[in-house]
Amino acid sequence: MKLNREAKPGGPIVTGFAADGFKVEEQVYAALLLTPERFAEWTPPSIGELTASAVEDVLGIEPAPEFLLLGTGPTLVRPPLAFVDALEKRGLGVEAMDSRAAARAWGVLRGEGRWIAGALYPL
Repeated sequence: MKLNREAKPGGPIVTGFAADGFKVEEQVYAALLLTPERFAEWTPPSIGELTASAVEDVLGIEPAPEFLLLGTGPTLVRPPLAFVDALEKRGLGVEAMDSRAAARAWGVLRGEGRWIAGALYPL
């Protein structure tokens, strides 16, 4: 009997942390927007000023993501209710956690083939 490993889903994965950010493809970025197909460095507003337009680049993917994985920085901070409401009106949930946990969860969920979007605030 021959065992074959299943191919892992493509796309960006956070492979480590540095004092100044997240390591993706051998580069370090302070903050990130992630989709299953691409990533981009991000300059986020303060968490209290977060709006749906700040993450629009990852929300507009096709098909629509299952939910937004939101890393809120070094600690868990509740995102603004207006932000959560705006995403829920679009049929998307928001899963908020500290950014290190969110980066690890991103890798696990993408390894399962989940179609999600991510926004990671600086560590």
